[in-house]
Amino acid sequence: MELWQSIPFACILLPLGSAAMTSVLKGRWARYWTFTVLTIVTALSAIFVALMANFEGNYTYMMGHYPAPWGNEIRAGMLEAITGLFFSVIMLLSLMGGLKKIDEHILSDKQSLYYVMLLLLTAALMAQTYTNDLFTAYVFLEIMTIAACSLITARTKGRTLVAATRYMIMNLLGSGLFLLGITLLYDLTGHLLMSNIKEAVAALAQSGQYQMPLTVVIAIMSIGLGIKSALFPFHTWVPDAYGYSTPTSAAVLSSLVSKGYIFLLIKIFYRVIGLDVIASTGILDILFGFALVGMVMGSISAIRQSDIRRMIAFSSVAQIGYIFMGMGLGNEQGMTAAVFHIFAHAVCKAMLFLAAGGLADASGNSKQFRDLRGSGFRSPIAGVAFTIGALSMVGFPFLGGFTSKMNFAMAAMHGGDTRMMLVLLVLVISTWLNTIYFLKTVITLYRKPLPGAVYPVEKGRRGFCFNASLVLFAAVNVALGLFSQGIIEGISRGLNTFG
Repeated sequence: MELWQSIPFACILLPLGSAAMTSVLKGRWARYWTFTVLTIVTALSAIFVALMANFEGNYTYMMGHYPAPWGNEIRAGMLEAITGLFFSVIMLLSLMGGLKKIDEHILSDKQSLYYVMLLLLTAALMAQTYTNDLFTAYVFLEIMTIAACSLITARTKGRTLVAATRYMIMNLLGSGLFLLGITLLYDLTGHLLMSNIKEAVAALAQSGQYQMPLTVVIAIMSIGLGIKSALFPFHTWVPDAYGYSTPTSAAVLSSLVSKGYIFLLIKIFYRVIGLDVIASTGILDILFGFALVGMVMGSISAIRQSDIRRMIAFSSVAQIGYIFMGMGLGNEQGMTAAVFHIFAHAVCKAMLFLAAGGLADASGNSKQFRDLRGSGFRSPIAGVAFTIGALSMVGFPFLGGFTSKMNFAMAAMHGGDTRMMLVLLVLVISTWLNTIYFLKTVITLYRKPLPGAVYPVEKGRRGFCFNASLVLFAAVNVALGLFSQGIIEGISRGLNTFG
């Protein structure tokens, strides 16, 4: 095994080990160290994607001295490499964009702990991406849940504590269901390594044994991760969790945490159970139905909001529906579209939350639409970034959201007549609803302020890091639209070797 094949292990171990060091550093030094670590992880992830482009298939990396099935191992391929790169880039840019608000919202003696949580969250995301062991995935899933809850409570106000409590209750319910699924699956197969479980499940499916217990396992694991990723109707914790936390926390929670859970579910479908077995249980049909309803209901809820951050939060519910709709189609095209939308939505949603924070600052720290009138002029970079994000979510050409919707429409053509009609109909309705609330918001940003309203221009200035992060996010969004074919080919290639 060559040295570069240790990069996934380094991307997990570096932030995990650095979190302990960060806890003893002062706020300023903790910030510098966190930036350094995230930059190194991002650079390593970029190098790994470049190297994997010339590597056929995937490989396993043994952890410790014991081989499978007794030892733990990492498995890496093209899809894991691309996912790791997107996750690390978004984490780094989200931290950059919210630095000023971290200083304002978090007590100085607690800031180092905030950076510890960001590093733990990064390690958990990388572990979810690369691990080939189901119980290890659960351990890091819990680390990610606790770190995410800590990011919400970092802003010590009454409303955030309520939001964190709701978040923890719902996510612990999801974790419990997932752990119960792992326990039952271990009883059925006697394995925790994903590849070994798949072989045992295939043998059970072929023999016809334990079909009902296996269906129950798939159902409770899917529902557990659906709750944690805010699939409709398990989304009730989303508005408060995203709407009342710091901008960095909101960006990370909406763009990374929920996507980490979904990526793990995709890995279970392909590598643990097998897509054929999943389809035979009818679970995909249930997820497909929830997704279609969520695409519409999330958008309707977003239209009814008067707070820009709650509007973006409910929009996330609709966009999670898009991802599960692609998975529910049960074909390669749908899964490819779902994975691409994970990336497109993650980039766009983080940018929208950060931009909304800048626009609110330029409007007397108000997030109400009536006070945001004219904020696009008072905070021009935030206004342009929000506009780009809004247009992407609507499906404007040359942006990532447009490519996503085209991929979903094309995938529907391979899903049978009934599913094709349902997907195309709901895509049209959802896009129409997206246009109503996103373009209404963009128009509000550039309308004249209310009579008598005075907002100091300097309040909208958030510094170089904030502006740089939004410019880079916008550039990535445009790149997803213009250079989508290469990314889609990489995703498709990765899915073909993912099982």
